Amino acid sequence: EAGLSMQNTMIMSLIVFAGSSQFIAVGLFPAGITPVSIIITTFIVNLRHALMSASLSPIVKTWNKTEIAAFAFEITDETFAVHSLRYNEAENINNNRLKIEMLLINFIAQCSWVLGSWLGCSMGQLISNVKVYGLDFALPAMFIALIIMQVNNLLQVVLLIFAGIISTSLLISGIDQWNVILATIVCATIGACVEKWIKK
Repeated sequence: EAGLSMQNTMIMSLIVFAGSSQFIAVGLFPAGITPVSIIITTFIVNLRHALMSASLSPIVKTWNKTEIAAFAFEITDETFAVHSLRYNEAENINNNRLKIEMLLINFIAQCSWVLGSWLGCSMGQLISNVKVYGLDFALPAMFIALIIMQVNNLLQVVLLIFAGIISTSLLISGIDQWNVILATIVCATIGACVEKWIKK
């Protein structure tokens, strides 16, 4: 509907491995928004990747620059969640084995995304009504499952609920581009401070 060809769609999935960025960009193309504006918008939406990268930086500090670049390029919300769970077990895992697993997980995730893009372009028109299949809830359901897998104490439960309240309140008040990022920053900061205070 946005006028992207199969070739452009596939190239986009290869070089812009960020679902939210792609969905936003596809929505902005038909409106005639300039490429610079699209890049800035998608950059802001994906600022959370900086937080994810900072969280995973202790794991990759011994890697070489090429490995870090390849790893960072393929970080998504989903792969971050998987890596965070593996990081908790990292002390019991050989560092070289952990590196191979993490790079492989990222690679498989992107291959799946590119394959999904191809399937969507090739056969998407065969599905006339997406709502019947409940596909619009698939993404939120996946994120809920990923969050539940990582929760292991009461502080995290409280912070998750608080983050949801902040994000929803900001969204209702009209801050629809920054609500998730601001809620994440506030709750991550509170969580870090509380954990530091508990350790003392």
